[in-house]
Amino acid sequence: MPTRDVAVLVGSLRKDSFNRRLANSLQPLAPASLALSLVDIGSLPLYNADLEANVPAPWAAFRERIRKADAYLFVTPEYNRSVPGVLKNAIDVGSRPSGQSSWAGGKAGAVISVSLGMIGGFGANHHLRQSLVFLNILPLQQPEAYVGGAEKLFEGDSLVNPTTREFFGKYLQAFADFIERLAPR
Repeated sequence: MPTRDVAVLVGSLRKDSFNRRLANSLQPLAPASLALSLVDIGSLPLYNADLEANVPAPWAAFRERIRKADAYLFVTPEYNRSVPGVLKNAIDVGSRPSGQSSWAGGKAGAVISVSLGMIGGFGANHHLRQSLVFLNILPLQQPEAYVGGAEKLFEGDSLVNPTTREFFGKYLQAFADFIERLAPR
């Protein structure tokens, strides 16, 4: 099975974000067929169509990185029952200009949301899926991954909860299988 390049976008800029910690903890849990790599979205200028005349360098680099990825993994907190503005901005930057989306191509996507609350970012997770469908990113339907009680899952930066580690190992295997089903032959 070939190694698939998975662009990982984290919806929180905070250095000690639970979602960032989780994203950084996933590669050892992933099957060998997935190469997970975090993509910086914090340096992207806010989307403004006027800037398309002279595309900012961070936009150009981000668009190219998104184009070359085999699949996308979004790891995000929930802000006001939706995705954080920084993640929405990255989605917008990658989807423009109209008709030239860097997300195009029917590639696989997956969404993980982690929060302190009991419902684990359910609202953000499902709201993001709506955008993915519009972008022609095919979201993994099952298993779903919204995990509450984030403060109990880590010691420092390490994901230590054994049940959660096992869940994410299975989740990433399901994602790898899904990517293979969608991959061009």
